[in-house]
Amino acid sequence: MRFAFIGSEDEQNQRRPRQQRLPVSFMCAVLEVSRSGYYAWRTRAPSARAAADAELAAEIARIHREHQGRYGTGRIVRELARAGRRHSPRRVRRLARAAGLACVHPRPYRVTTGQDKAGQRGLVDLVGRQFVPDAPDEVWYGDITYIKTMTGWAYLAAVIDGYSNKVIGWSVAGHQRQDLALDALAMAIAARRPRPGQVVFHSDRGSSVHQRGVPRPVPGQRHPAVRRKDRDLL
Repeated sequence: MRFAFIGSEDEQNQRRPRQQRLPVSFMCAVLEVSRSGYYAWRTRAPSARAAADAELAAEIARIHREHQGRYGTGRIVRELARAGRRHSPRRVRRLARAAGLACVHPRPYRVTTGQDKAGQRGLVDLVGRQFVPDAPDEVWYGDITYIKTMTGWAYLAAVIDGYSNKVIGWSVAGHQRQDLALDALAMAIAARRPRPGQVVFHSDRGSSVHQRGVPRPVPGQRHPAVRRKDRDLL
């Protein structure tokens, strides 16, 4: 270890101005090793252990590259074991770190949608926590999800009848603005044509809903056929 440290510092010396270099004799004296021993170490052939480490490090780098950096120490150890090479996690971790390899971690979860704080007042539970209705078109459920495609993110809004679990309205777009949810709700209303006040609409996002083609209501109003639950789609 002392000779290795002196060797690394000696390599750094080649890139430093002459007045900032540390003489090999000085480093040997500080570390209490002989100068001749250091140069003998420099010319000595690598040990069998060092050669084995170098070969194993190359194999670890190959696995890391083949799996696009997704494998950590444990999975690399198992991959080596499947190839008939059993090594301790500690050794694999040491060689991976020395090679500068790092596992790619998934991005932390980020909330991309949130409830409108302006719509939290005056909302009541109209279904009494009974989410399975006795007949069609009594309770509708809706939400928005996102799907990764080859051309980017696609956003899907859907409306489901709570009685049959059938999708009765949906909409897909490259955004998750208000029109995405309104189009899905408009499709459901056009398909089922509920009577005024018949349907309770439940979702976990937003503040208000209304049917396309009807003038937008002022805050606190809603489409007459759809009664809000405690939170709505938008």
